[in-house]
Amino acid sequence: MAKIGINIATGSLQQSEMIVGIDLGTTNSLVAIIHPESRQPVALQEHNSSSLVPSVVHFGEDGSVVVGEEAKKFLVLAPQSTIFSAKRLMGKSYNDIRTNASFFTYRIIDDNTESLVKVQVGSKFYSPVELSSLILKDLKQRAEHILKTPVTKAVITVPAYFNDAQRQATRDAGKLAGLDVLRILNEPTAASLAYGLGLNKEEEKTIAVYDLGGGTFDISILKITQGIFEVLSTNGDTYLGGDDFDQMIVKHWMEQLGISEASLIEDKTLAQELRLRAEAAKKWLSNNESFSDAVNGHQLRITRSQFEQAVQGLIRKTIDSCSQALRDAKLEKDAIDVVVMVGGSTRVPAVKQAVSSFFGKPVNDSVNPDEVVALGAAVQADILAGNNKEFLLLDITPLSLGIETMGGLMDVLISRNSKIPTKAARQYTTQKDGQSGMRISVYQGERDLVKDNRKLAEFNLEGIPGMPAGLPKVEVSFLINADGILVVRARELRSGVEQSIEVTPQYGLTDQQVENMLLDSLTHAQEDIKTRALVEARTEAGQLIETTERFVEKNGSYLTADEIEATRQAIATLQSVIASGNKDLISEKTEALNSVSRPYAERLMDEAVSKAISGKTLSDPI
Repeated sequence: MAKIGINIATGSLQQSEMIVGIDLGTTNSLVAIIHPESRQPVALQEHNSSSLVPSVVHFGEDGSVVVGEEAKKFLVLAPQSTIFSAKRLMGKSYNDIRTNASFFTYRIIDDNTESLVKVQVGSKFYSPVELSSLILKDLKQRAEHILKTPVTKAVITVPAYFNDAQRQATRDAGKLAGLDVLRILNEPTAASLAYGLGLNKEEEKTIAVYDLGGGTFDISILKITQGIFEVLSTNGDTYLGGDDFDQMIVKHWMEQLGISEASLIEDKTLAQELRLRAEAAKKWLSNNESFSDAVNGHQLRITRSQFEQAVQGLIRKTIDSCSQALRDAKLEKDAIDVVVMVGGSTRVPAVKQAVSSFFGKPVNDSVNPDEVVALGAAVQADILAGNNKEFLLLDITPLSLGIETMGGLMDVLISRNSKIPTKAARQYTTQKDGQSGMRISVYQGERDLVKDNRKLAEFNLEGIPGMPAGLPKVEVSFLINADGILVVRARELRSGVEQSIEVTPQYGLTDQQVENMLLDSLTHAQEDIKTRALVEARTEAGQLIETTERFVEKNGSYLTADEIEATRQAIATLQSVIASGNKDLISEKTEALNSVSRPYAERLMDEAVSKAISGKTLSDPI
């Protein structure tokens, strides 16, 4: 909420720019803001409509795209071109969702099981990132319509148990929707903010946030002291939620009516009808003892006790996660002061009863469980806008991060539940004499062997000077920023050779891919991106010229006449093209100057040691 101006004519509050909170949900999504007058978080809605926007996208035969309630009616009319639960596919390969593929009534491509899943609609293919971006774009336009002001900045929430691939995919989706994603925020942390916990700076509380949404579950233990939110532990399942409760009801009816899974795969319309009736049954049974309906001549019946029996195993899984979260936090149940319920699926009475029984106290579900995460995201947006300086948020990384070492072992640099932002470093060395390169493979997980964990990225550190095995010292450092995104850097300490990578996960998009899609999807984006790239190229060229000239001036006596002349020519050529509007040409001549200066810079670096011994030093290496 950047600037607030008073309209003198009307006296109403106007804001030139809004930072919104967005809950990008599996089943429903919504936008919230801090109301400029009441200073309270509110979910945006038009007139008497719901604040919830169904996370459903329909692709029409004419190329049109509709999102939300309008798209929802096509779930039965056109199941193969209507996408739901796209969040469950974020950052996933086909192998990850293979056992649940029949749940989806649209076609998920499985021709390359190790790559990001693609959804096929007609002759077009969409990634989960693109599908989620369409939902975010609709939310953005909806918010702009309600607020009558541009919306370009957002805080987007994700389950605490989302891994790096899923967080990066969410950020990419926001970028494609034309949003500057200021923060990726864990949903439980957002929920605690929405409940106002920690507003009294004198109180100290330990809370459990039980979040059971449409597609994901997580439990987080947070400690709030003097307005500081600290996540002590988190646990959960990125593939467990209300969708699975619906699926258990569908399975109950399939057994009841003798319907095979093969027939549902064949008849997408029946599969969707059953799924939607199951969702309706789940909601009905929260307040009634039995549900009955009919689909295509099939009589559907289920009682509350049958439903509770069917989902007992799913609820037990969530309670097991609660136990693990307490163990990780090194706390007993009686240390929990408040149990907060989040997510529409927590309305199921059996869920409330199980959670209350486990923690030994009544649960707190006074805030609308569908809106609570978005409301908390709005509070975080307010903090980032500088309007609320009372809070400091500390988050954690949900899974251990490390690299592969000899024998395929996982060497953990950052343990799970480490507070973020955080960094860690460790030194390694070469295995063979004269080894000039080292492959850095980054993994995420808790197993001892990397083959049992998830590969996030891989790069090579090249140019290590030839030395006997064991002599080079390669420092590998991990830095996790406030969004939970990982940056890995490898540096050979003796020579200074360095390579770094921002982990764009194995199943994510590269920056170039994101930019290419931005060109197609954002108004005026093409011009803006070209301008930015040209400015960056010119800036890099100018900095290189300045550094090179200074180096030659101070170390000219160590260079040959040919080297000095070649450098001057390369500088002159680069200077002549900087004023042009050709980014590629500037980059080409920048690299040409680098190629001229690199050999003598490296030679002087090698000579520096012997020069230093005789009392002489070289100045400002490039």
